[in-house]
Amino acid sequence: MSSTPSPGPSTTTDADVPDLLAVPATSDPDARSPWWRSAVIYQVYPRSFADGDGDGIGDLPGITARLPHLVELGVDALWLSPFYTSPQHDAGYDVADYRDVDPRFGTLADADALVARAHELGLRVVVDLVPNHTSWDHAWFRAALASAPGSRERGRYLFRDGRGEHGELPPTSWRSVFGGPAWTRVTEPDGTPGQWYLHLFDVSQPDLDWSSSEVVEEFHDVLRFWLDRGVDGFRVDVAHGLVKADGLPEWDAALEMISGSLAGEGEARTPPPMWDQEGVHEIYRGWRKVLDDYDGDRMLVAEAWVQPLSRLARYVRADEMQQAFNFAYLVSPLRAQDLRDAVDATRAALDAVGAPATWVLSNHDVVRHATRLGLSTDGGNPDGLSTSDPQPDAATGLRRARAATLLMLALPGGAYLYQGEELGLPDVAVPDDARQDPTWERSEHAVNGRDGCRVPIPWEKDAPSFGFGPTDASWLPQPAVYGELALDQQRDVPGSTYEMYRAALRLRRELALGTADDLAWTDLDGAARVEDGVLAARTGAAVVVANLGEQDVVLPTGAEVLLVSGDLGADATDPGRRLLPPMTTAWLRGA
Repeated sequence: MSSTPSPGPSTTTDADVPDLLAVPATSDPDARSPWWRSAVIYQVYPRSFADGDGDGIGDLPGITARLPHLVELGVDALWLSPFYTSPQHDAGYDVADYRDVDPRFGTLADADALVARAHELGLRVVVDLVPNHTSWDHAWFRAALASAPGSRERGRYLFRDGRGEHGELPPTSWRSVFGGPAWTRVTEPDGTPGQWYLHLFDVSQPDLDWSSSEVVEEFHDVLRFWLDRGVDGFRVDVAHGLVKADGLPEWDAALEMISGSLAGEGEARTPPPMWDQEGVHEIYRGWRKVLDDYDGDRMLVAEAWVQPLSRLARYVRADEMQQAFNFAYLVSPLRAQDLRDAVDATRAALDAVGAPATWVLSNHDVVRHATRLGLSTDGGNPDGLSTSDPQPDAATGLRRARAATLLMLALPGGAYLYQGEELGLPDVAVPDDARQDPTWERSEHAVNGRDGCRVPIPWEKDAPSFGFGPTDASWLPQPAVYGELALDQQRDVPGSTYEMYRAALRLRRELALGTADDLAWTDLDGAARVEDGVLAARTGAAVVVANLGEQDVVLPTGAEVLLVSGDLGADATDPGRRLLPPMTTAWLRGA
């Protein structure tokens, strides 16, 4: 990055936070509502979290050893990105065996030990499930290649004859999300050019045909396999993509993950024939029945890039999934009115089906918000960074990210954190020759890809690989700034981003902000309004004030400041007045 941010401006530390046990909660945090309705879930990207054996790739034993960090941070659960057997052409989202662990990450025994240790520590465990496609190394796809057109084996995938006199043209003009055509022609067992198979992502990820009863039953069994091993839920990859429109109608536009506009309810468009088809809901009703056979409030969360929000709400109806990621909020501009509209629209759509909202700012597919917000406050998700791109101001990005985080964590519902955001990690401009995301090659180097948010995270400044593992090996290069942001440089440091997150999660639980049902916008007695760039809301026993405008905001006299994302200012003419600077969020009580 272009500059090295300090751990961050001062914020209320643990020593300054009042006795939280004395804070009246709006609801009993131990009430027997399902845990997932208000949980803070921490995403672990296994390749990049902790390397137990020193080969430069994170693994399950490494994750297990670092679980106490999640307890200290104060989250409720962890979500593990794929760790299954895979050739790793797409970092594990190309699964060759859904019932085993890739040797790079460990063994099934290691997975069992991780789940058991997490439960001992009071953490739930959610695992990734990839149902839209398998790896081309999966036994099913190898069998399909060895079988004839029209066979049972090919019926598990979307094989089609080509167009043209000799079938030399792909069945449709569909494009891959990763760039290039979405169809690849195979060589038949007799050596002749043959059918084509669909892959909406990498060529190594053939799409399954969910009209096949074998596919349906296989995934019911996969669900049971992991539920029997104690997992508490599943994050469902590309949840909106499993079913394709009948006849695979022509679609020659560039393909993105989004099935409709993310700009607002009024700008929705007809979904492409590969996204958000009605048939997906029957699949998830079947999955829900499987989960309901198990105790412990097991859950499903959808990665469903769909709009309008009324379409997203269909995935979380009472007999389908429990949660869906709120990408409309993630890509919303960091402006008061835009965020207020996103929150209101989300709550209205999900309240209609009795589902909780979820809030998220970063994950393994998007530029980290400490960098994204340093580039712009206009929303969206830029295409990573290259070393030749203008680099954002790291201090500005971190300031905005901290303000956005405190606003997000005050909202009712569930929240997702991405590993390393509690350290304020920036996205990394990975050198071109080190990139591994398949989008880089498939786009002929036009798309930088997602490597920048996947760089292994730092734990100790002066340790090999910044404590990621016992050696200097790291599957993606770590920048020098990661040493300054390592956990051991922030723990117990007043004002650090890490300590801000810890205090926020502790307050969120004790104030029962996640379960509050009384979020109400306010204008702070008329002193600051959304028109001025200020977003203020009463929720539970707290008031959250996010100053996203350009002028200082006077905080209410007598209000107790519980937590603030940056330094407060003082009025030179009235020392008793406290000022909330631009791009700063505060949590108050008694306002």
